[in-house]
Amino acid sequence: MNEQVVQKLSARFGEQTFETSEFRGELTVVVPKEKIVEVCQFLKDDVDLQFDLLADLCGIDMYTPVKRFGVIYNLYSLKNKHRIRLKTFTEEEDPKVPTVTGVWSTANWHEREAYDMFGIIFEGHPDLRRMYLPDEFEYFPLRKDFPLMGIPGSLPLPKK
Repeated sequence: MNEQVVQKLSARFGEQTFETSEFRGELTVVVPKEKIVEVCQFLKDDVDLQFDLLADLCGIDMYTPVKRFGVIYNLYSLKNKHRIRLKTFTEEEDPKVPTVTGVWSTANWHEREAYDMFGIIFEGHPDLRRMYLPDEFEYFPLRKDFPLMGIPGSLPLPKK
């Protein structure tokens, strides 16, 4: 099935577009952020593949000078009982990735969580706002440069 996914992506988008790797039978495809929505829509709509479930979407902080932040999309095909992983990356100075809420509505909550924890902005998201932390909180706690014990006084805690 992994070979079929790679062949169909190459036929539709060209061979130069994606970097692929396979580990323990699981396929990972690195997609440029400009193409992520188009690739996701193709993988969902293709009659042979039908990756109709966005099982998970999460942010990552590579803590590197280039392509610091990433988004990982774990897709599942109910028809084929097969899963793949998509990855896309963005820069620290402008951490923006197009939203996939138009492809899978469940991305709404996943993207909000990645925004709240990493500060990754999902362009075109219908309701991009914090879900765990207060709106006025100016930090992103899952970034690798965030102090392990937090920033004293940055978040008012209730009194006992």
